Amino acid sequence: MIRDLKDKKTNIHPEGFIAETADVLGDVTIGEGSSMWYGAVARGDMSYITIGKFTNIQDNATVHVDTNTPCEIGDYTTIGHNAVVHGCKIGNNCLIGMGSIILNGAVIGDNCIIAAGALITEGAVIPSNSLVMGSPGKVRREVSKEEIETVKYNAVRYEELWRNEHL
Repeated sequence: MIRDLKDKKTNIHPEGFIAETADVLGDVTIGEGSSMWYGAVARGDMSYITIGKFTNIQDNATVHVDTNTPCEIGDYTTIGHNAVVHGCKIGNNCLIGMGSIILNGAVIGDNCIIAAGALITEGAVIPSNSLVMGSPGKVRREVSKEEIETVKYNAVRYEELWRNEHL
């Protein structure tokens, strides 16, 4: 379902994919080539959500906000299945692993990998090029050039998937 909420309007690029069971509500902007998969929710009711270009929000992931706490997701970023992304900023070319939780005010730099099941606590700042694991999430090491390329490849692959298999 795609729905405006009173004065909060959705803005979805025409070159994108919103699955039939995904919900996009309120002040949500979705960029070119991006996708929202089955059961995913982006609810911009108390503030805005911006999802960049060629970013995918996978099945059953939730993107939400808080009062005066928007959510901004960069380009070529993957939000994995069942992840919760709440009132935070995520850079370009990131992978947010399945079942991860990113809380209000967290800032994740470019080229980061947040491992499956990780918890990024409120207000945490994750430097660019970091691999984060655990609950609470801790930087374990710098990501390699190969990992950075793989994250971008996966985002591009999801764009190809919806274009070739779901239209």
